[in-house]
Amino acid sequence: MPEGPDLFLTSKFINTVCDGLIFAGKVEKSEVSKNPEVPFESDKYVVSATSRGKELKLTLAPIKRENSSSGRGKVCMARSQKGTQEPMDLVFRFGMSGTFKLVPVAEMPKHAHLRFYTKGSPPQVLCFVDVRRFGRWEVDATWQPNRGPCVMLEYEKFRENVLKNLSDKAFNRPICEALLNQKFFNGIGNYLRAEILYRSKIPPFEMARTVLENLQHREQYSDTTLSKKLKWKQENPDLLELCHTVPMEVIKLGSKDYDPANPGEYEAFKEWFQCYFNPDSKTLHDANGRTIWFQGDPGPMAPKEKKSRKKLLRVKAESASPKVTKLTVKRDSKINALQEGAEGIRKSGRKKRTKSVQDSEDDTMESRTGKPNTRSRRKTSVSHAPPVTVAPMESQKRRASARKNIAVVATVPRAKRVKAK
Repeated sequence: MPEGPDLFLTSKFINTVCDGLIFAGKVEKSEVSKNPEVPFESDKYVVSATSRGKELKLTLAPIKRENSSSGRGKVCMARSQKGTQEPMDLVFRFGMSGTFKLVPVAEMPKHAHLRFYTKGSPPQVLCFVDVRRFGRWEVDATWQPNRGPCVMLEYEKFRENVLKNLSDKAFNRPICEALLNQKFFNGIGNYLRAEILYRSKIPPFEMARTVLENLQHREQYSDTTLSKKLKWKQENPDLLELCHTVPMEVIKLGSKDYDPANPGEYEAFKEWFQCYFNPDSKTLHDANGRTIWFQGDPGPMAPKEKKSRKKLLRVKAESASPKVTKLTVKRDSKINALQEGAEGIRKSGRKKRTKSVQDSEDDTMESRTGKPNTRSRRKTSVSHAPPVTVAPMESQKRRASARKNIAVVATVPRAKRVKAK
């Protein structure tokens, strides 16, 4: 993500390549961009840029021309079809991948979302290129009022703004999170905070107010002479001084940061890193989800380690699968028990029914032969009804009674008593 030094270098790049170039016509916006249209049109105009922290201001100024009819040698504003065109300021915030490029019109990049065309031949185009489309621009705008002084170009104001507002709730956060607050650290980003904290040997998750109050007390009670104080500061810079000197080192490198079109500069920029993206460094995520690179102890406010989303889903799946299996087994066992019980009843009913019919036939034969019915004497009740067998219960009733395992017993009527002669 472009940070303060990168926007400063981009403004320097625009002023260098646009020096002596004349632009003309309308400012063109891509169809896919959700940023506002730029209502600017002029026969001739020039482009210049300046930066402040993480913002870049692009100024479009129509060229003044002499009015020969007046004879006074004065100048007036260039006129377009819509009348006099006043100068216009566009304020850019680059997002994750914004940058400016000057290329021939035939080689205009695919993700050029704002275009300024030159008047000369061959025609060229200065375009704002943003692959991820997180960048924003505002028309007729100025610097955002809620952003603090620039850490590079307004160092004294920046330092004073921080030390006078230590009671702000922003300094209740860890120092690594406070450094990304543009209200106080305008221009500091992710790679700069890692390098600043590493060089100052401050744990990233130390409370910001605790770190910065020590600087306030040191300034109030320092009794050293000015020359000794300056020498000591050069040898032992504090955190706020590093917020100024570290970005200035990047500017001296002349790097374009993440621009792959300059491989030599990009390699030098990567070699400059001491902590950021260093394989020996550790990483944690702050409260905003941003990755902080550090070495040593993270500090007392370090977040607890959390399992990744994939691991959490895997644990949930493993803990839920046995429950489903148990429920399935229980359901299957009940069904099996019902089926087995029904089959047992069916078999037992058939056997008992067969036996009862056979007994009734034996009793009938005994009555015919005149032999006493010993089986009938065991019964307490006497029935003179003809032999009747009880049919087995229906299938639904047998299934319901299977849980109690109660067998249906067929009753056999008693034979008529035969008196002995």
